[in-house]
Amino acid sequence: MQISRRSFIQSAAAGTVSGGVLGCATSQKKGAGGGPARVSTQELERVASRPVLKLDSLKGPVMVESVELLRNKNTFLLRTRSKAGVEAITVPNSSRMEQLYPLFLSSIMPFFVGKDARELENHLWEVFRWRDNYKYQGLALWCGVAAMEMALLELMAQTAQRPVADFFGGAIRRDIPIYTASGVRGNKPEEEIEHLKKLVEESGARALKFRLGGRMNKNVDSLSGRSEALIPLVRKTFGDQMTLYADANSSYDVKNSIRIGRMMEEQGYGFFEEPVEFDRIWECKEVADALTIPIALGEQEFSERRFAWCIENRAMDVVQPDLHYYGGFVRSTKVARMAAAAGLVVVPHMSGGSLGYLEVVHFASFTPNIGPFMEFKGNADIPVECETSSLKGEKGMVRCPSGVGFGVKIEKSFLEQARKMTT
Repeated sequence: MQISRRSFIQSAAAGTVSGGVLGCATSQKKGAGGGPARVSTQELERVASRPVLKLDSLKGPVMVESVELLRNKNTFLLRTRSKAGVEAITVPNSSRMEQLYPLFLSSIMPFFVGKDARELENHLWEVFRWRDNYKYQGLALWCGVAAMEMALLELMAQTAQRPVADFFGGAIRRDIPIYTASGVRGNKPEEEIEHLKKLVEESGARALKFRLGGRMNKNVDSLSGRSEALIPLVRKTFGDQMTLYADANSSYDVKNSIRIGRMMEEQGYGFFEEPVEFDRIWECKEVADALTIPIALGEQEFSERRFAWCIENRAMDVVQPDLHYYGGFVRSTKVARMAAAAGLVVVPHMSGGSLGYLEVVHFASFTPNIGPFMEFKGNADIPVECETSSLKGEKGMVRCPSGVGFGVKIEKSFLEQARKMTT
């Protein structure tokens, strides 16, 4: 029986959709018929314009005296110091910093030196304007801005001796349910099943995600017939109590997205991620309108206005800003608030590597309208110490650290071996 998207999402939120689908959306605000609400452009702009950070715990300025970009083999680090002598060590997205550090060193990092970290929200706009940085709009700019934002959040947290979550209203949960995500394409369906079994066994996850299609390959699968075989096979293997997601990474046109989406609906999947080419947001809306399965989108989005358009026009049901690609916690919180105004959930994309898994669980710890499971791709090979969490997937959850700042420390010897990067 075909049901509307609204009915599907309401049923999913109640955990009543067949196939073990757990809540794909929550209703922070409901329309007249119940379910996700229609919101106007003006309302979304008002929501996004509200200040985010709560900085009452800081009794005076936190002036940035210096910032250093360090590198230990494939891992990049930021060492940020205040004029009061407080030091913060953070980890940017190393895989992107490898390619983008010249831009970061010349056009992003210098802007923040000498600034008061408490003015971070204003800095995010001003660095966009500084030296015509807006011309680099996209991952090249916002990954570097996210690196600085997280550094300043840690610096302020170390100054106040408070968890980062306190700047966003405080943690409302610590144990974060996760879905384990496969990054493999091109293997045979039975090989992918074995890979997924291993991921689930290692993490205890009650939800998983795998990849469909050929990644921006215009309807050509990574292996002929692989996607069509996997969709029912994964359900048959893991049973009705496992929540299933799948990511097409812009593999299909509208016609084939709808075809694949209907196969997923038959098997009770929880969401269909990035079915059409990511920047064809009007086509994503066309797919979303044709299907009952929630559509997830946002990994490749850099514009607050385009997020607002997708939310207002329901081109997405599950909103997925990437905490690095989109520019950090503050900007992503504004997107989460817009989603909440429309009764939608946020499931941030994790861009892999470094400490991405740590940042996702922190964001989930204080964001009211998160989805039922957060993305987990395993732990990066970075030596960190944490007194309040194992940082591992255990029984399908990752415990969010509760210590000062982000709650972790980079091992001293690893930091000492890092060298300073220059232009």
